[in-house]
Amino acid sequence: MAEFTMELNDEQKEVRDWLHGFAADVIRPAAAEWDEREETPWPVIQEAAKVGIYSLDFYAQQYFDPTGLGIPMTMEELFWGDAGIALSIVGTGLAAVGVLANGTEEQIGTWIPQMYGDTKDVRVAAFCSSEPDAGSDVASMRTRAVYDEAKDEWVINGTKTWATNGGIAGVHVVVAVVDPELGSKGHASFIVPPGTRGLSQGQKFKKHGIRASHTAEVILDGVRVPGSCLLGGKEKLDARLARAREKARKGGERVKNAAMATFEASRPAVGAMAVGTARAAYEVALDYARTREQFGRPIIDNQGVAFQLADMRTSIDAARLLVWRASWMAVNGKPFTAAEGSMSKLFASETAKKVTAQAVQILGGNGYTREYPVERMHRDSAIYTIFEGTSEIQRLVIARTLSGMPIR
Repeated sequence: MAEFTMELNDEQKEVRDWLHGFAADVIRPAAAEWDEREETPWPVIQEAAKVGIYSLDFYAQQYFDPTGLGIPMTMEELFWGDAGIALSIVGTGLAAVGVLANGTEEQIGTWIPQMYGDTKDVRVAAFCSSEPDAGSDVASMRTRAVYDEAKDEWVINGTKTWATNGGIAGVHVVVAVVDPELGSKGHASFIVPPGTRGLSQGQKFKKHGIRASHTAEVILDGVRVPGSCLLGGKEKLDARLARAREKARKGGERVKNAAMATFEASRPAVGAMAVGTARAAYEVALDYARTREQFGRPIIDNQGVAFQLADMRTSIDAARLLVWRASWMAVNGKPFTAAEGSMSKLFASETAKKVTAQAVQILGGNGYTREYPVERMHRDSAIYTIFEGTSEIQRLVIARTLSGMPIR
């Protein structure tokens, strides 16, 4: 087990600097254009693939970094560049984590490489969990998967929403209800392979922020997938459902479902995204405060501005500490006994909203225009308190963990 440390080793520093260079030289110059276009920045994703950032090998190396800092370091640097473009680059990772968290070794080896494609044929993947009437309330999910034993196929019907890369992805990972009586315990995850009949894109959303990232509904109308596309396999699913039914009879409630397993694994990474956006806005505000003069002196000489910057930097560093601790715990098998993963996501996401708002304020009228990037960063930051569990849900998870009550 790696010891927890806040000091990156030489190899990690080299990777961090490489990522920072890509974010500064490729992502940032393209950020305003793709935000205005509200389209997937395929040229930037292709550039990321060419240099090795958008690849299974790179993310596997970071995912299995024994210190746990590979993924948060990667997320912070890319999202420092731009949140919308960065989410287009890393969005496939959520689907990949869904397979890693629930799939067999064969499924992992078969499907994750197909999610990324290669430098000549770049692809993206989508994780589909939320529904029009089931966001935070996963127990209200209505998408159904029914097993056709005669054909060894699962038939999936329903509508998913808020799916990053939904409809434009090759591989879709879909969470569906297999046993309605068990509520959220009766869910399972399925691979929907490229070109499967019955899967189509619904509404594409025009968003407040992260506009370079494609977000859409996914319609599943009589989608049939082979039995081998059930993540984890049917034997494992049957055993899990049997345990859930037994616990339900005895009054037990603590059974982890497929969607929650994915979100638990990814929450510190979302916190790192928020840290990257907050840091970017802070740096713009700091540079502006040092150079902008009013009443014959730089505005950073005014205590009101200087204290804001001090608070911004303190909050960012505290958020990073929580994210790195949770990431280290996760990779080293330390249980989140106090919901440390949710703590990191909660604090970092709220920090990003506050820091970007303060950056706009420090820039004054300039900060409110699109001539300066803090306006876009402020719009982007709102998503961190919403997706993969709202701030309210994070507080609920933390509170119930501390109280010993079941998380419903």
